[in-house]
Amino acid sequence: MEDPDDSCPEEIPGVKEALKNNDTAGAAKRIKEYLEKQTNVSLNIAITGESGAGKSTFINAFRGIKNRDEGAAPTDNPNVTLWDLPGIGTKDFPARKYLKLVGFDKYDFFLIISDTRFRENDVKLAQKIKKMKRNFYFVRSKIDNDIRAEESVSDSSKEKTLTKIRDDCIQHLGIESPRVFLMSSFQLHKFDFSLLQETLERELPKDKRDTLLYVMPNVNPDVISKKKKALKVHLYLLATLSAAAAAVPVPGLSVAVDVAVLIGAVTHFVHAFGLDVQSLKRLAIRTAVSYTELRDVIISPVAAKEITKELFLKAFAQLGGAAGLIGAEEVSRFIPIVGIPVAMSLSFVTTYRVLNFILNQLAEDAQKVLKKALV
Repeated sequence: MEDPDDSCPEEIPGVKEALKNNDTAGAAKRIKEYLEKQTNVSLNIAITGESGAGKSTFINAFRGIKNRDEGAAPTDNPNVTLWDLPGIGTKDFPARKYLKLVGFDKYDFFLIISDTRFRENDVKLAQKIKKMKRNFYFVRSKIDNDIRAEESVSDSSKEKTLTKIRDDCIQHLGIESPRVFLMSSFQLHKFDFSLLQETLERELPKDKRDTLLYVMPNVNPDVISKKKKALKVHLYLLATLSAAAAAVPVPGLSVAVDVAVLIGAVTHFVHAFGLDVQSLKRLAIRTAVSYTELRDVIISPVAAKEITKELFLKAFAQLGGAAGLIGAEEVSRFIPIVGIPVAMSLSFVTTYRVLNFILNQLAEDAQKVLKKALV
């Protein structure tokens, strides 16, 4: 069993009191409002750098596609947008007016990308962003090209080449403690992409941190594990909602469920792990591993499908028996925390168990898809 602290619920004001007073409608309303608020957290990422620096390729890789138009690039999550900004210091975007012209205030942080040494204008931009108290990160792109070039003319190790490039970038930036990340957009699972993800995880507010995590490409097993942990926190809310909201009987189970909310949650799980049809097809194109091969390692009944009410209810009923094998102690510890009346406990426990089973199965499938794609 996982560490109990891994999924400790955040108490929502008014929910426990409403349940104690048998105001199930009030409790359900507060939970829905909270979940909607969490779902609608926006994140705007500014990607800037000179033309040819690799901005578009980076955005493509982040989104899991090959080609795109310039401008705003939405991810699978409509609240997360990657903005391909023009380079600073051009005729139309002079350095002194740059932040005003690109609409500085709407961006949560900036990635300044270069495929060679960072220029004077990159440093000016970083200084302006710092003055405005917003975070920025330097991304040295096309590292795979540099390594191949170095290997063709010397016997220097990859580690020495990376150290040389990093030190050169820091030296020419000339600002205090710059964060420089070395990347290849064609090999995000290598080099510093994971380090950038960990840095953003530390420095973003929690709500925006989770929003970013859910759209992060699965570049390593740790990212998938973090997604699972973040999603698990909401299971008790969904289970409470199913116990308190209007009843829709699930065949084979003595439980009441708000089906629309649960379908939305499971759909979110599937997309967060990159197990929807569109994400799998994009992964197949990028890795040259066929969609069929990726699909064949998946066992979850809700992955790589359109999750309709009929599919969800069928999967929920089928998984009910398997989920019953999960220990009750993990679930029962939430009941006094959220104040669920005894009469609702069965609905709560059953829904929590099934959703937890679905989440675990999807996380395992995501790990298998990642392993298959990287073969």
